[in-house]
Amino acid sequence: MVVLSIAIPAVVFLALLLVFASSRRNEAAKAEGHLSKETLQRDSSSEKTEPEESGISQISGKEIERAAVLERQGGKEIVLQEQSSPVPWVAPDEETVGIARRQFLNRSIVGLMGISLSSFGAACIAFLYGGGGGGGFGSKINVGNVTDIQARIDAANGFLYVPEGRMWVTKYPAGSVKKAESSYSAQELAGMRAGLVALYQKCPHLGCRVPECQTSQWFECPCHGSQYNRVGEKRGGPAPRGMDRFAMEVKDGVFIVDTGTIIQGPPIGVNTTGQEAEGPNCISESTH
Repeated sequence: MVVLSIAIPAVVFLALLLVFASSRRNEAAKAEGHLSKETLQRDSSSEKTEPEESGISQISGKEIERAAVLERQGGKEIVLQEQSSPVPWVAPDEETVGIARRQFLNRSIVGLMGISLSSFGAACIAFLYGGGGGGGFGSKINVGNVTDIQARIDAANGFLYVPEGRMWVTKYPAGSVKKAESSYSAQELAGMRAGLVALYQKCPHLGCRVPECQTSQWFECPCHGSQYNRVGEKRGGPAPRGMDRFAMEVKDGVFIVDTGTIIQGPPIGVNTTGQEAEGPNCISESTH
């Protein structure tokens, strides 16, 4: 991950440098060997026109008085300064203006490309290092107070779906915790002891999203007919194990699920709750 964080900005910088150098070479190639219209015009005018007579600058009254004093003292004369003729105004060369416009457009394009590449690089880094507490999938999610969650599960007829965590939250029977201690890890038992279990929505068979079946009170996959009881333990179908689940913890009565830590579901044959189908199945295993 550290190598990627260094490599991605380096690639972005080299791409920007390459594009900028290419645009500069194109500009130099276009300008090489061409004189601007303004330069040609001045060369032509300098060959045809003859030198103009120099004008005489006007002398102020103070300078005349000073000259008179100098004449009386030493007979010196005033040296008249020559005034150069004004340079005629020449309109800007359209070709030069065009080159400046092209330079502006090229640099604007390069700048936009740089911003786009930088944004892409930042997005890649954010994707690689995402899930650091932002509240989405891959991070620790505060689902809520345990008592409130259990009430929401009852209101949803046994199955609470939490979309930001891509998970199902169901009740875990208190009487089954002792049996669960021999089949589940400490991270799973932390939630089960509080009466809750957080299950990953994907079927461990081929990754389909597993919906609940209200009539059987099981999870039943519509893709290939895998069936799981309400706490995600496999009861039928081609799935290789029970539904995967997340690491769980309870702090000050608040249920926290770490969606960045996925724990493989229990092996086939684990049935800690003993729950059987409570009604007709939504998916018939024999049809798949």
